[in-house]
Amino acid sequence: MIMYSTLVLFGIITYYFGMKCFINKVGMVRYLSTAIQEIIFNLTIVYLIWVNKNLHEPMYVFIAALLVNCVFYSTATYPKLLIDFLSEKQKITYQACLLQFYFFYFVGPAEFFLLAAMSYDRYVSICRPLLYPTIMTNTTVTVFLVFSCVTGVQVILSSNIKLCKLNLNGILCNNSIYHMFCVSSKVHIVFGALSVAVTALLSMLFIIFSYTRILIIAFQSSQEVRKKAAKTCTPHLLVLMSFSCLCAFDVIIVRLGSNFTKVVRLVMTLQVILYHPLFNPIIYGLKVKEISKQLKRLFHEVLVLKLKN
Repeated sequence: MIMYSTLVLFGIITYYFGMKCFINKVGMVRYLSTAIQEIIFNLTIVYLIWVNKNLHEPMYVFIAALLVNCVFYSTATYPKLLIDFLSEKQKITYQACLLQFYFFYFVGPAEFFLLAAMSYDRYVSICRPLLYPTIMTNTTVTVFLVFSCVTGVQVILSSNIKLCKLNLNGILCNNSIYHMFCVSSKVHIVFGALSVAVTALLSMLFIIFSYTRILIIAFQSSQEVRKKAAKTCTPHLLVLMSFSCLCAFDVIIVRLGSNFTKVVRLVMTLQVILYHPLFNPIIYGLKVKEISKQLKRLFHEVLVLKLKN
């Protein structure tokens, strides 16, 4: 039994590529550029929401919080991944693994709560427009944001459990670490089930209820209301579907230990570390009218400054 140790990671580098030299040069450049682009895209939209007073509305505040959440995710995954590309063996200390585990499961529940808050905001905006200023106050928004940050107990429960294995099947410290524990803890099983029920199932039920009500009200209303519902809800639904795939991957493949082909694991791993973090700012930047307008204005100002210089 091992209390503190160095873990060996078996993930995308070990399984899916054979040419280590190719990985070091091409893979590192690609992921480094992706990490920089993701952080720039997310922070650019957050900046636009911050400086433009017409974007100081609940929906845009929730979008900004979601994008900041993506930046937290990047800081937890990309630095270690880039180090792995340059290393002969992919290793991580148990303490660092727990820290990454915390960030990974801080981001997940927070994103679900924020998506639920967005669905409620759209529900009130479309189905109760006259009551919107009364319901979606600064206090309500603050409560949603604070509630989305309440997490991390699972890491505290994991910190003192002894290990019997040192090989982690993956590139991230997620639920896979449970397979390395010497004894299967009932506390972890119960708390894990409660976490899934509270953060995922309840949030998903709340989201389904909100968008179902929006759909019913929209079809019963005028064409203008239907257009507004489709325009404002589409970006949130696209992000929700993408994030739900990641959650299904974490539960089905990692926690339940299902055996999928390497191709499926590769696609889902790329979605975790590459596609989804870039997906949010692209969708909100292109599909949300006011944000898209501010982005075009910003790009125009930058272009004018470059031409002047």
